[in-house]
Amino acid sequence: MGTSTATGLAPRVVEPGPAVHDFDFYMGSWRVHHRRLVERLAGSDEWQEFEGTSTAWPILDGAGNIDDNVLELPAGDYRAISLRTFDPATNRWSIWWLDGRNASRLDPPVVGGFENGIGTFIAPDTFNDRPILVRFLWSNITDRTCRWEQAFSTDDGATWEVNWVMESTRVA
Repeated sequence: MGTSTATGLAPRVVEPGPAVHDFDFYMGSWRVHHRRLVERLAGSDEWQEFEGTSTAWPILDGAGNIDDNVLELPAGDYRAISLRTFDPATNRWSIWWLDGRNASRLDPPVVGGFENGIGTFIAPDTFNDRPILVRFLWSNITDRTCRWEQAFSTDDGATWEVNWVMESTRVA
């Protein structure tokens, strides 16, 4: 273990740059106000609002993190996690979502990074058997608050439908 099987040599280690700290702001506990479209990619403008919590902690010596989420839907609470890892070779983050209601399916990772205080992460996926792009945006980041939104595109990113917004306020 720890060597490349193809060459027998130890893999080259790339030291992470400052972007490895991009998600340091999110470590801790948060109260989250959720707003999501009732129907996605259906021309809907009906939103459902509910509360939740999120607690995040670092892993992989700071080159990754996990947040544990409780989503307090009107139909009943459920849990989910986000897993984020940083690749120092590309200077990019990958973010996976695991919904506790379907714990055997890990969503494809969205990949990206932060520029001018806004984190943009995108990945191809499918929704109702349609190919889409998924975009996560992190913005409005302060010591006490932050905003996350999810959007889908059916036209390769020419237009986006925002379908979920989380406004988070730090509690610890």
